[in-house]
Amino acid sequence: MLTHCVRSVLSQHASILHMRPCSLTLALLHTRGPEDLNQGESLLQLFVDRYYISPGQTNMQLFQRGMSCSYGPLGAQLRRNMLEQWWHSVSRSGAQVFGISSLSCSQNREQDGCGQLRITDSENFKQTVDHNELSKEQLIQEVRALLQRSPSVRTNFLQGALEQFVPSLELVSRKLPFGLAESGLCFQPSDGSGCPAEVTQTSLVWFCSPRTSSQWLDHWAQQRLKWWRKFALSPSDFSSSDVPEEEVDRAASRGVRIIYNFPWGQEPLETLWSRGDAELLRMHHGVRSKLQCRDGHKSVPHVVSVTGNMDRGLMAFLSNSFQQIKREDTKQRLQQRKVLKLHPVLTPVKVALDIGRRPTMELRQVCEGLLQEFMEAKISAWPGYLETMPTAMEKLNAKYDEMGVLFTVVIGDNTMESGLVQVRSRDTTIKETMHISEIKNFISRYISAADNI
Repeated sequence: MLTHCVRSVLSQHASILHMRPCSLTLALLHTRGPEDLNQGESLLQLFVDRYYISPGQTNMQLFQRGMSCSYGPLGAQLRRNMLEQWWHSVSRSGAQVFGISSLSCSQNREQDGCGQLRITDSENFKQTVDHNELSKEQLIQEVRALLQRSPSVRTNFLQGALEQFVPSLELVSRKLPFGLAESGLCFQPSDGSGCPAEVTQTSLVWFCSPRTSSQWLDHWAQQRLKWWRKFALSPSDFSSSDVPEEEVDRAASRGVRIIYNFPWGQEPLETLWSRGDAELLRMHHGVRSKLQCRDGHKSVPHVVSVTGNMDRGLMAFLSNSFQQIKREDTKQRLQQRKVLKLHPVLTPVKVALDIGRRPTMELRQVCEGLLQEFMEAKISAWPGYLETMPTAMEKLNAKYDEMGVLFTVVIGDNTMESGLVQVRSRDTTIKETMHISEIKNFISRYISAADNI
């Protein structure tokens, strides 16, 4: 069914009567020199060439603006890995955090006063605006009524968590603190046209006593910065700062941003707010009795929200992991080696499997057996041995480095006799000889060690 998403703010009547197409602009929020811009463009093209994002200028612009775009196989896997690690970080933090799932579209979602997105059937909208006998004011009233009858789509996860507070409070025997966590797609107006875009958001809504809310804001700001830096090649590119007083959300008393320093400027990855109790009271119609906790003061909890943009975070990790290293090839020619040194836990492909110079049916069967072992151990592998066009190993290594593949395993002629294979490391380019039976455990231990640092 065709739908129109329309903002429920009718301050500009003409924008309702004449809906403009979405205009896509390249959002370089902090313009730098030509060298920085060229580096940004080169990075985006590399992400396209190596299957992280799908090709197309519009898609690349969405990605650079921190919006959800059309991801390639490696980008989709990287995002899944990031969301999995995010969930582990909040649920295993020692605090009580429960996962919830809210509706992406709701008829009963609370009004937030401005900027709300609603969805309506295109045919109903067309019939409404085609009433030629109506005056301009009557037409505006008809459109407003249509939008008020239409369900709203979520722009964040806060409302869903506030709705779930009362049943969750009973789950924890009315004791604080605890949190409700969720991740998924939310809608955001992408620019002045009002045309919405999707954003992969993560949300932790933390409920605590009023006297500890400031400490909890600092705690979660520290934890989230630590998480981003854990997976970074250059941790110093990630930082945190207090939100300036003039930019503080109207429902909050204080805010903190987690920021990444891109080649084109700084962008926020996560925003934390100390929100008080006003929104929670409004959600539950001011009935304090069902919101009060067993903290000795019969107080209504304060809310600390932690909202992340995982699309922009994905771009941050890709940008942070990229290195250009000058090296000499086998003919002593100076070349630049491009490599994505993504963290071993996050990188989408842990190992690539290839065959040496003379591929045979027996060697292919060995590769298939090893691939099956990796799959059973949940180690993502790239079946390079299925490539029909012969490619020099040096070119394959360059390709795998740009894909961020941790290890390349080459099955050779002597593997059938000795069981030995060649293993090349992405980070050191050192090639080792190892018995085929040791490969799976070696890679598993390597990833586990990196995760525990």
